[in-house]
Amino acid sequence: MSFKGLVGLMQRGRRGFLQLPLGSLRLQPLYLLWCQKSTSVAQQDSIDSSSVPEILREPRPSIDDLYSFEQKSAVLQLLNLATVEELSAVKLMRGRKSINVVEHRKKHGPFQDLQSLLEVPLFQYKTAVKVCDFILNPLAKEERKERKTHNASSIMKFIKPEIESKKLKSASDIVSIVFGTRKIAWAHVNTHLTIHDWQQQECTMFMKGAYMPSVYLEEISSVVSSLPEADFYVLEKSGLSALNANLFPVTLHLRTVEAMLYALLHKTFAQEGQHKVLSMARVFVGKHFGLMVGDSRTSGIDLVKQLLLESVTVPKPRVNFPRNRVVSYQNLLSANKPRRDEELCDSLLQAVAFFELLTLHNT
Repeated sequence: MSFKGLVGLMQRGRRGFLQLPLGSLRLQPLYLLWCQKSTSVAQQDSIDSSSVPEILREPRPSIDDLYSFEQKSAVLQLLNLATVEELSAVKLMRGRKSINVVEHRKKHGPFQDLQSLLEVPLFQYKTAVKVCDFILNPLAKEERKERKTHNASSIMKFIKPEIESKKLKSASDIVSIVFGTRKIAWAHVNTHLTIHDWQQQECTMFMKGAYMPSVYLEEISSVVSSLPEADFYVLEKSGLSALNANLFPVTLHLRTVEAMLYALLHKTFAQEGQHKVLSMARVFVGKHFGLMVGDSRTSGIDLVKQLLLESVTVPKPRVNFPRNRVVSYQNLLSANKPRRDEELCDSLLQAVAFFELLTLHNT
């Protein structure tokens, strides 16, 4: 039999039409050689993704869509103001990358968005995302090492300070509050995930000039006076690192708002000695809804739009919105605005996650 005939015989055998006899010792070495070469080629084809046409690759979201407004502001502030030496302190920006960022600023002006990082030499998509993540939370890797598996046994760690389980279970409603650099939003939701109130308020004096206590007190008091009574008030805890000096202005703002909300909402703490204001980590909400990309949380607007749609199209929706307000809510989220209503959507998602995670813990 010729070599070509042997190859054809082995090809048919591998496809299941004809198997080589185990006793054919002279053919086995040739057969094994053929299998090894074929497997090697198959592995190479599966690994070499660069040969896949761009049109067939999975589309990636814009880098700006991976972060909230305040997170983008914090990253852009560092990219536009830091020196080469300061940029070199950021992971993955040592050496030429930090120089390229400064040179790009001089040539094209300040960065207007995070996606424009891809125009800087040596910056690819994954690198740019990792750089942004590290700027926002330089201790993320260490925190991940210490973080336990997110399951029912550790679910009570999603809120601070710790509250007795029976008191949380007895809660009939909460007011979920999320604040950014320009807005404070809240959602009044009961344990059946029915929405009683859902709105936001512009705070025009935030982040302007010095952090004047009287200005902050006036803005935040106006919001607190509009909040309904509830068993608990749940504040979003942002993921910005307090140890990053470059993020100090935004971090100071968020901590100031958080502290004032705690003080103004804890009116009865001295008499009852019970915590009524809680903090819920933003990352837990992101994980609950699958909104995390690495260490960063993506926008929840599309998810909230889906919840609104399901509330009028599904017999048992996940969230119950007032029927007479669904259209107005949909119009509010679909309107073209320079700044999207991220805080409004996040306040609702935080309330839903709170009760769903609490239910998971009690099962």
